Amino acid sequence: MSTAQRIGIVLLLVVVAGLSGFLGAYIGGAVILKASETNMITATATSTTEEAQVVNKNIIVTTSEIDTIITQVVEQIESAVVTVIGTIPGTQSVFGRTADAQVSGSGFIVSDEGYIITNNHVITDADANSLYVVLSDGTELTAQLVSRDIYADLAVLKVEGSMPAVASLGDSEDLKPGETVIAIGSPLGTFRNSVTVGVISATGRTLDTGEGYNMENLIQTDAAINSGNSGGPLVNLAGEVIGVNTLVVRGSNSYSNTIAEGLGFAIPSDTVELISNQIIRQGYFARPYLGVGVQNVNSSIAKRYNLPVDWGGYVTEVATGSPAAKAGLHVQDIITRIGDIDITEKTTYLNALFAYQAGDEVVIEFYRNNQKMSASVVLAEATY
Repeated sequence: MSTAQRIGIVLLLVVVAGLSGFLGAYIGGAVILKASETNMITATATSTTEEAQVVNKNIIVTTSEIDTIITQVVEQIESAVVTVIGTIPGTQSVFGRTADAQVSGSGFIVSDEGYIITNNHVITDADANSLYVVLSDGTELTAQLVSRDIYADLAVLKVEGSMPAVASLGDSEDLKPGETVIAIGSPLGTFRNSVTVGVISATGRTLDTGEGYNMENLIQTDAAINSGNSGGPLVNLAGEVIGVNTLVVRGSNSYSNTIAEGLGFAIPSDTVELISNQIIRQGYFARPYLGVGVQNVNSSIAKRYNLPVDWGGYVTEVATGSPAAKAGLHVQDIITRIGDIDITEKTTYLNALFAYQAGDEVVIEFYRNNQKMSASVVLAEATY
């Protein structure tokens, strides 16, 4: 092969290599660009999915918008939030009369007619004639107690005048852990309309009140709740009240020295709506009435007194003419079941009873002299 031919071949190879490199770069670049676009789309979709949060059924927002939404929700509802104040009269003793004491909590307006929802424990010891509310602008209005339900820890007040705003109740049934919520109230009675933000920590919580019944189906939240927040609204990002802030658990437990924080609880709005609507409509909330006095039996008591059951309601009295008396229940009977509800470690006698309505006919199962018995009874209506 001549020198000229060798040079020609080399030049041809150089040209081919150059074209191959160009085409490879073009094709590779296109592939990389396409892959990058796909990755960007995927990353954006993933990021959006991670940031997205269901606010209320069909409303979806990203976390970058939540701060703005929180501000808008607070502006929307804060005028409906009030501070509830009452006076506990002093008592007379051999040492003289103690001074009157002021109690305070929170509440929120639910009607243009001036109906306000709060916790029963906020006003339970206060003189009914001493109650008043402070609106968000500082206006004070005398309040009247319409009625209360001690077992749900709810009370309805009424004031006269033009209402600055009305809060709407949302649906608490479909709440999910992780949803953002806002608590508004008056901690310590002086920091009016304070706002704290958190999430739904859990739903369906049960707490023992120490009064013979449990508070059931509570919403747990880590939004800061302090003394004075009781009765204030727990609000979702759609501006709806989905709970009434009622208590917070603090302190160490018996198993460790760890201090509990962020354990706030609210009454779900579905319960609030049921009870408040009936109070507003008829002036009271009716609970089913059986007509017995009961001492709760637990496994420890059962073992100590050699009882035939581990859990139940030991009958201490039967009211004359009551449904229980008509059904033939006696003192010392141990009620173990009301209708379909067993009395257990998690369900007290009262909680089993309150699963029904006045007028319902239910079968009561009980033990008498270690013998299992039953009786049919029609529950009466009563306020507590």
